[in-house]
Amino acid sequence: MELSRRDALAALSAAGVGSIAGCAAPTATGPDGGESAGGGRASETASVVGDHELETLVAVAEVVYPSAVSGVDDFVRTYTGGRVDGAGDYAAGVADAVAVLDDYATELYGGEYATRSREDRADALDYMSVDAVDPDPDGTDAQRVRHYVVNELLYALYTSPTGASLAGLENPPGHPGGTESYRTGPE
Repeated sequence: MELSRRDALAALSAAGVGSIAGCAAPTATGPDGGESAGGGRASETASVVGDHELETLVAVAEVVYPSAVSGVDDFVRTYTGGRVDGAGDYAAGVADAVAVLDDYATELYGGEYATRSREDRADALDYMSVDAVDPDPDGTDAQRVRHYVVNELLYALYTSPTGASLAGLENPPGHPGGTESYRTGPE
């Protein structure tokens, strides 16, 4: 199933993002209004979501999304671009979680998360136990990665019309169906 820009916009709408017009590309910038230093990688003094963070989010999505899904790169970039626009604390949390994930992958495999093979990326998430911890934006490293990266990406997927249909949800949030749609069981 092909994820589209429309799916990303629907997920943003479900997330309660205000105006999402024209959010085809991320708009996160550094503290001086320019791109973040280091080719988009967040530094300790400027936590922003740039190219490196987006690349890492796409790499995580490729691991946690079902294999039947395509168009992941554009979907994640559109969703994240709209999600981080104007959300300083959220953007800082995402950048921090990506840095933690990179540090963890570097310790395990000798390179940043996005540069590793799909198998190594899946193993890194398993070793970090992000599937076993409760998401907490102020918690441990694994809890922050789960909150800002894994859960956010899964939320985006399953609140989109395409992702919801993968889970068998006929009426994802924001789509009509009336009271009969949730009272009637599957056929």
